[in-house]
Amino acid sequence: MHFQDALAEDIRNSAARMLSEDVGPMDITAQLIPEQNLGRARVISRESAILCGVAWVDELFRRLDPRVVLTWHAADGDRIQANQPFLELEGPSRSLLSGERAALNLLQTLSATATRTRHYVDLLQGTGVKLLDTRKTLPGMRVAQKYAVACGGGTNHRIGLFDAFLIKENHIAACGGIAAAIQEARNIARDLTVEIEVENFDELDQALEAGADVIMLDNFSLDDMREAVRHTAGRATLEASGNVDETTLRTIAETGVNCISSGALTKDVKAIDLSMRMVEES
Repeated sequence: MHFQDALAEDIRNSAARMLSEDVGPMDITAQLIPEQNLGRARVISRESAILCGVAWVDELFRRLDPRVVLTWHAADGDRIQANQPFLELEGPSRSLLSGERAALNLLQTLSATATRTRHYVDLLQGTGVKLLDTRKTLPGMRVAQKYAVACGGGTNHRIGLFDAFLIKENHIAACGGIAAAIQEARNIARDLTVEIEVENFDELDQALEAGADVIMLDNFSLDDMREAVRHTAGRATLEASGNVDETTLRTIAETGVNCISSGALTKDVKAIDLSMRMVEES
């Protein structure tokens, strides 16, 4: 499936799922408010962040109550400042309150991913190294978090197990070696990228000889990464992986590798602190 198609489907499915789990058959607390009451609300962030999740929130309120009008003062990928109102909502007060938590959950998680990514991308400024995400995403949020990484300036690695080969230690053992694994990948789908993970220079040489497109240097030391770059001499794309965080990112990039992958962009992000405030009811 093309990523844009997967994205459109994810937006629809995520909005429906979040309304189902939160609102269920009825928001009983919202029934305290007279049905005819109209209200207005603003959403702010309590901290600086990169906004992400606009389409998900639009779809959520469209499903909940199409009478709710959303006015965005920022777009996905924009930096929002603390206490800056970036979204205004108008419509039935019941619906504004019923959709509040689901909307904020989406925004705070996707914005957290985009914000972490932008921070890492800024640390790489000037190196020419690409920052890649991984499959270490929050359950049920793979496509959404991949989109958030792109909003933050990162580059998407494979979406799942279907759109590129990533041959790891257990695959190599099961196939009978690096050359055999790469050849079988070419036999299965010649148009897909073949990446292989190596743990030492002997495996690096085997991967180069077998014609891998991308070689992942798994937990190589900085000195070994520099030597791998020199030895490879552009014959394959080199990806650094393992022990990547904001304290090591720049140093790894300066070894000369082509890209760095990090699960920290998606798997353990801290939600952005957002708040929705009702400002008027009538």
